[in-house]
Amino acid sequence: MAYTAQKTDPIILNAFTMATVSHLNYGLWRHPRDKTYRYTSIEYWVELARSLETTGFDCLFIADALGLIDVYSATAAPSLKHGIQSPLIDPLLLVSAMAAATKTLGFGVTLSTTYEHPYQAARKFSTLDHITNGRIGWNVVTSQQESAARNLGLGHQMAHDERYNLADEFMEVTYKLWQGSWEDAAVIRNIDLEKSVYTDPSKVHAIQHKGKYFTVPDGHVVQPSPQRVPVVLQAGTSTRGADFAARHAEVVFVVGAGASGVRENVRRIRALAVKYGRKPENIKFITAVAVVTAETDESAWEKFKEYYEYYDPIASIIHYSSMTGVDFSQTAPDNVLRYQNTEASQSVLRQFDPQVSGRQWTLDQAANPQNGFGRARTFIGSATTVADDLEQWLDETETDGINLIQLVNPESFEDFGRLVIPELKKRGRIRGNQGATLRERLFPNNENGRPSADHPAARYAFDQKIPA
Repeated sequence: MAYTAQKTDPIILNAFTMATVSHLNYGLWRHPRDKTYRYTSIEYWVELARSLETTGFDCLFIADALGLIDVYSATAAPSLKHGIQSPLIDPLLLVSAMAAATKTLGFGVTLSTTYEHPYQAARKFSTLDHITNGRIGWNVVTSQQESAARNLGLGHQMAHDERYNLADEFMEVTYKLWQGSWEDAAVIRNIDLEKSVYTDPSKVHAIQHKGKYFTVPDGHVVQPSPQRVPVVLQAGTSTRGADFAARHAEVVFVVGAGASGVRENVRRIRALAVKYGRKPENIKFITAVAVVTAETDESAWEKFKEYYEYYDPIASIIHYSSMTGVDFSQTAPDNVLRYQNTEASQSVLRQFDPQVSGRQWTLDQAANPQNGFGRARTFIGSATTVADDLEQWLDETETDGINLIQLVNPESFEDFGRLVIPELKKRGRIRGNQGATLRERLFPNNENGRPSADHPAARYAFDQKIPA
């Protein structure tokens, strides 16, 4: 019997990738049909973007990192050998070409507040928002790699909570630049030779910011873009990360051990958002999901078994070491995972802790694809089976959409687009081409692409016609 969904609104469908040979599909770069080795070719990215848009995806979500993975065995050699998120190119520089080849696909791009300056970041995202016609989102991260800190001038990475303190001020500076510097009518472009004015100086304002981490006295260098503020995406669910998400995020990439763990984090962030004066409906929640699909359940399981032959569990553990800051190279596979206090990703550390997940997880179990490629929920079956499982997952977790992990690329995205999306469309769960900007696409009640009135960016806005 088909699952009867409790929610009927369109599902947020993001394709989840990284500008590298292997993202969360550990070892599958060795699969003969995988084409991710072409990631340094601009044609690869243009083809991917066009395919995603044609089949009905909302957004291409691109992860990033700023250092080599070197926690496991205290060296980068294992990650280089196993092809784990290295080599790696800059995702921001790929968006222009993909935007020129598409019209509705959004782009969620990762940029770290720890190793960037808000004045430069504001300029980059305003530029991307202009050239995409308002289809840009910013995946805000604070970064957890010690290798990034060493090579970007910090010596050692900042403490976990201090990185979020800096990020709070970073966001405040960008909001001031995007919202409070240029008025909408600042650009006049009067070409009369006697009265020529391009920009009215009285409508461009210095932000006069002076804080603990940043001093930015002057105004923005870019005129207002379609959204002014990129859609703010964020993935932290640690205590401090959840607080940051509740304040700033419009889309939260949430993790948890099983549906109950995800649901608990969703409810926690929603409650915090209300505390900060935000409406829960103005925050969307997504989870990472892997899908193996084919024309029948049997053939989908055969495909899964084929993929499993190329899966590299050691690579998964090497990456897990980097994410958590814990060297698991000397840990036995049957060792029960428990939370350890580090300055890396605390939410990933807590995901498999017995007190949080409600059960014991061994290192081997956490790395096994039966528990999810890339530690994501994995659905296997025909289009009908996957659509049923996906709708049930969204209901049980109280989430709004997914980041679909690539397993074999572009096969995974193409299979989902060819089989599952038409099934979801029959159920009314695909939004089509509605929404001029990414924000309007994700929030249909938004009428002008700007942040909602309860978002902290709104307090700096000159334009008072802000959606409620």
